[in-house]
Amino acid sequence: LVGELQLTEKLFDEIAAMSDDANPGEPLGHLRLRFSRLADVGKHYSRKENLLFPFLEQKGITGPPTVMWGKDDEVRAAVRAALEALDYEGEISAGDAKGMIELVLQPAVDAVREMIFKEEEILFPMCLDKLTEAEWYSIYQQSPEIGFCIYDPTDSWQPETLEEASPQTGTGTDRVQFPSGSLNQLELQAILNTIPFDLTFVGADDTVKYFTQGRERIFERNRAIIGRKVQMCHPPGSVHIVQKIIDDFKAGRADHAPFWIQLHGKFIHIEYYAVRDEQGAYLGTLEVSQDLTAKRALDGEKRLLSYE
Repeated sequence: LVGELQLTEKLFDEIAAMSDDANPGEPLGHLRLRFSRLADVGKHYSRKENLLFPFLEQKGITGPPTVMWGKDDEVRAAVRAALEALDYEGEISAGDAKGMIELVLQPAVDAVREMIFKEEEILFPMCLDKLTEAEWYSIYQQSPEIGFCIYDPTDSWQPETLEEASPQTGTGTDRVQFPSGSLNQLELQAILNTIPFDLTFVGADDTVKYFTQGRERIFERNRAIIGRKVQMCHPPGSVHIVQKIIDDFKAGRADHAPFWIQLHGKFIHIEYYAVRDEQGAYLGTLEVSQDLTAKRALDGEKRLLSYE
């Protein structure tokens, strides 16, 4: 985390130097290239929100993470605005380039730099004081699942002393009996991870109990969210929607809540289902997310076997 911040500061210096040298007719290609690297800061924030914050929440520290997540989203928006401005392919004058830098690019840089200050002065000292070495190691192990900002670390790390991990219950040959048949744990896990959509189950106590780990993930999920309150797994700006769905499911006012969004050029369908027992008692909420981009483009029929 600290190494990422140091490299980001170096990138700021490069952007500032190039901004000062903007020439008439220059499409700002080099500046665009540098600034696109700054978009990687989103990975830094995602690791912070999904790996670091859960451990703080377990220790009763919820206020600072919630506030910081909201600020993270503001920084993301500023960086996106800057990248959209730099998407212009035509030639621009030096004056226009300066105006773009002052009105759009500089606010994004300032927002990232302000967050760096808050992390270095507030967040990281708090984490160093509260987190155990084993918890840091858990963050280290799960970090590659999200990715890194600006650079990929090459050095490996393992604490000298680690708390012994809790043994997993059962074996791969233990069978789970259903009314319609049975599966052993290896089969069940493989089936759940093979289905072409993401599943996340939130229990009746609003904590995340399980998520699938398919090959193509739509939204980031890390083992750190297991046992975490679902309200803490969403940006502050959307928590009220999550709470509304859960409240309605619990009260029996609804059983299904569908959404669809455009994300990175893909059509993503998201559905929430109330999970109930045979008597109708609420057991939890199932989130089902699927990339329907290719299926929406289908036409006609396909009756012959072919592998794609």
